[in-house]
Amino acid sequence: MKNPFITNGYAGAEYFCDRVAETSDIRSLLENENNIALISPRRIGKTELINHVFDCHALKDGYHCFLIDIYATKSLSDMVNMMGKAILDELKPKGRSVWEKFVKSLASLRSEVTFDINGTPSWSLGLEEVSNPSATLDEIFSYLQNADKPCIVAIDEFQQITKYGDDTIEATLRTYVQKTTNAHFIFSGSHRHLMDGMFTSPSRPFYQSVTIINLQPLSPEKYAEFAVLKFEESGKKLDAAVVWTLYRRFDGVTSYIHRILNILFSRTGMGQACTSDMIEPAIDFIIRLSSDTYESLFYQMPSKQRSVFLAIASEGRASEVLGAPFVKRHSLTSASSVSAGLKGLLDKDFITKEKEEYSVYDKFFVLWLKNRNLI
Repeated sequence: MKNPFITNGYAGAEYFCDRVAETSDIRSLLENENNIALISPRRIGKTELINHVFDCHALKDGYHCFLIDIYATKSLSDMVNMMGKAILDELKPKGRSVWEKFVKSLASLRSEVTFDINGTPSWSLGLEEVSNPSATLDEIFSYLQNADKPCIVAIDEFQQITKYGDDTIEATLRTYVQKTTNAHFIFSGSHRHLMDGMFTSPSRPFYQSVTIINLQPLSPEKYAEFAVLKFEESGKKLDAAVVWTLYRRFDGVTSYIHRILNILFSRTGMGQACTSDMIEPAIDFIIRLSSDTYESLFYQMPSKQRSVFLAIASEGRASEVLGAPFVKRHSLTSASSVSAGLKGLLDKDFITKEKEEYSVYDKFFVLWLKNRNLI
């Protein structure tokens, strides 16, 4: 029996909860040739939402849809590499005449695209191996402009381009996007302060170039309805109070709730009911399996970052972190050391910033800290 609480990627509309309005809005905007900035904290399902939008028949049949995750990139070369690989991987199942047009457009990289015994192309480059990223980027956008179908390009974790150390990258991409009339774009990001800076600041190239959608957590009512139904379809029962408890405890963040429900579903027998007393053992199981990872991450942090990390974790949502009361309350060295620690923790995605409040990204990490009596 398939566990309906998928914890890794998009598995189809059957396992996707709600987002009816958001899906409709995004589809309508794209079909009417708008570009979108989709902004939300990590782990509430924006990437799955993009996949769900792309899974609609109208888009699948009428467009080439490309999802490019640039989270791991550190330079323009890396980003161009990810774009090329993602586009080729998406085009390969559509037949030789479709992918061949893209391969032929890559004059700067043609020797780097290899072919297997059946003549199927493969992107053989690793990160940092694009020798002339500006030329390859130009070729990729030229392909998008001249593709046999209109294209929709979603660039996930788009705020990563602000970390490339290249002051011209935003203006360069904005120029390409503006000139490419055969493609429309979703710029998806999870660091609100960086995304807001790019799209709402009058001094930045992408200002007023997109429709901004701030994705909110799923409503608890819809989520509870979905979860109860999935248990029932499998001959099991779920007390809706379980979902409400998890929703409140994890601030409606889909990833954590889904992961716990995955464990709870596996521990509920046919004809049996999942109840609230099963929650803590399921959470403890997840924390125990991740314990070695969290311990390694925690003790590899520089000591100043670790102190700030513990201070923020202990408060849940920390504000005015450079103020004297926060520094004194947590026995920190100084406001300047807190500032340095914040930068390192933000860069490594250990913490997030939302409306001048800081919190730890990984809620299970916080629970691990509590179990160790570190906070």
